[in-house]
Amino acid sequence: MNKTMSFAAVHFTVAFSVGYLMTGSVLVGGAIALVEPAINTVAYHFHERAWTHLDKAQLSPPQRLARQS
Repeated sequence: MNKTMSFAAVHFTVAFSVGYLMTGSVLVGGAIALVEPAINTVAYHFHERAWTHLDKAQLSPPQRLARQS
């Protein structure tokens, strides 16, 4: 959990910094830092589902049964 929290802090800081440096606005930087990670989290969920689907599709039937056990 510490690694996850550390990554979240880095992600927030980078998103805020980029938004602030591009616009000069603390408000816009803060908004980007809040919205971008939320959207990225949803996108990651669908990314993982797609990869899981691809992994299952590439396994032959005996491998699929062995993996489910």
